[in-house]
Amino acid sequence: MTSARFVSSSAWLPLGWMAVFLLLPVAILLRVSFSEPRFEQPPYTELLVIGETGRWLWEGTLQAWRWLFEDPTYRDALRGSLAMASLTTLTCLLLALPMAWAIARAPLAWRTPLLLAVILPFWTSFLIRVYAWISLLKPEGLINAALLGSGIIDAPMLILHSNVAVLIGMTYAYLPFMVLPLYATFARIEDDLLQAAADLGATPWQTFMRISLPLAWPGVLAGCLLVFIPAMGDFVVPDLLGGPDNYMLGTALWNEFFRNADWPTASALALTMLLVLLLPLALLQRLQRREDPA
Repeated sequence: MTSARFVSSSAWLPLGWMAVFLLLPVAILLRVSFSEPRFEQPPYTELLVIGETGRWLWEGTLQAWRWLFEDPTYRDALRGSLAMASLTTLTCLLLALPMAWAIARAPLAWRTPLLLAVILPFWTSFLIRVYAWISLLKPEGLINAALLGSGIIDAPMLILHSNVAVLIGMTYAYLPFMVLPLYATFARIEDDLLQAAADLGATPWQTFMRISLPLAWPGVLAGCLLVFIPAMGDFVVPDLLGGPDNYMLGTALWNEFFRNADWPTASALALTMLLVLLLPLALLQRLQRREDPA
């Protein structure tokens, strides 16, 4: 009974944290989304005003939400973000699986240096790393110079300001988020299972696909969420490496908040992105309950 009281009382701290830093901002966004923009401070109208009769009048509007469904610009931004985030997640997964497996199967003395090599980019500013990719991908950059010097291409490739450049930049930025949870799950797989599969005649590929990968499924789901969620709202990479065709939700939010000063539309767009991101979280929770009903 005492432990139950302690758990319930200790839960107030994370609940209070969630209320202040999650529920309160969402409530503010929801309140602003029902307002109209104005060129004053604050840059949105009040929802409740006192009328001539002294009664409170509701002045809210659904105009910002209508624009999200009527304006094709926002639909294109949502589709573009979903497509690029999904493609980035898939690319990171395909690259991280062999990387994480190799680190987990490496000798113990090599695992820490290999993990440091994966984490090392985090020690550098994210903006500096994106600017480094600009120097690599531009027509006179290092990649085109190497390809021209080797005779593989005859003219510089136009990689910068394209979907390929955005995919490269986002994959590079979020790849460690996929490698680390996969490594954690691969490292917990006992060598006896792999040795038993080899003794029964399984090839290394069959062992990986039938034993290692199913056991690493929780790490796959965690890594996909850790990549997909920030990739959906990324602004820096599409803005610096992408072109006019790379209009994503992060760019749309930036334009509405800072360039157009349309806070109601930006708030509605941010809430829409939050609702979209709740779907994979709900799916993950459902899969976890299915694996562990307790």
